Amino acid sequence: MNIIVTGASRGIGFQLVKAFVREGHAVVAIARNEEKLNVLLSECQKEVPEARVYPLSFDLALLSKGAKDSDFLELILKAIPSVDILVNNAGLLINQPFDKLTVQDFLETYTVNLFSIVSLIQLLLPIMGKNQLGHIVNISSMGGVQGSGKFPGLSAYSSSKSALNCLSECLAVELQNLNIRVNCLALGAVQTEMLAQAFPNFKAPLTAEQMAQFIAEFSLTGHRYFNGKIIPVSSSTP
Repeated sequence: MNIIVTGASRGIGFQLVKAFVREGHAVVAIARNEEKLNVLLSECQKEVPEARVYPLSFDLALLSKGAKDSDFLELILKAIPSVDILVNNAGLLINQPFDKLTVQDFLETYTVNLFSIVSLIQLLLPIMGKNQLGHIVNISSMGGVQGSGKFPGLSAYSSSKSALNCLSECLAVELQNLNIRVNCLALGAVQTEMLAQAFPNFKAPLTAEQMAQFIAEFSLTGHRYFNGKIIPVSSSTP
């Protein structure tokens, strides 16, 4: 399959690309940090010498700020001819008390966690669901699930993820006639740099590699059974 993973330079995204590559899939790995993407490429090639992994250094926030998206699409098409799976994993977390947050903080958070996803999906629609059933997997958070526990300092992050949850449900309806399924995984605590930023003294029960393996399996098969679902993936929420 032809797969795109965003936020691929660290944490879950980094491990997710490796999981797909081990299964023989072609993966476009998108992130801003070119140096870390080169490390990812090197590690993939060590494990799988014939790995089909294509690092693409790009700031997805630019798509929602008027960047020429046709140029970006051309870069993707140089690597893969179509997209079967898109995993929107890139995210931004600003941990700040509400009375200290600015409107700019909210805009920055929503740009990465929502608006860039909207722009990327719109860009890829013409090359998704053509060869087989397409699957968009949005990576959300338990913090964005209604009725789940909420934590101080995460109002911008959690509310952006709540919006992503709703968007996923809406797109599942709108895109089903295009042979595309959309689901959303609301993750609980996973030991990543982002978790350490939000909860410095907390030790999560799952590693990034363990969660990436689950996400990979769900991405490859989940659309056969689910569409428009917000699925909690949480053994522990701080």
